[in-house]
Amino acid sequence: MYEYEFQQLRAADLMRRADHERQVREAARARRAARRESAEGSAEHESHSRRFRRPRSARAA
Repeated sequence: MYEYEFQQLRAADLMRRADHERQVREAARARRAARRESAEGSAEHESHSRRFRRPRSARAA
């Protein structure tokens, strides 16, 4: 009898954990979407730094 009750408690705990992790993922996804939406609405799409990008290749000697 104890094994059955223990299994039921474990199953309920696993379901609670899975539900919590799902809620965390949904909240993070919603925050990212809101950030993306606000970034699209702003006029500034430029880089944060004002410096020019350095060339990718090194200078020849």
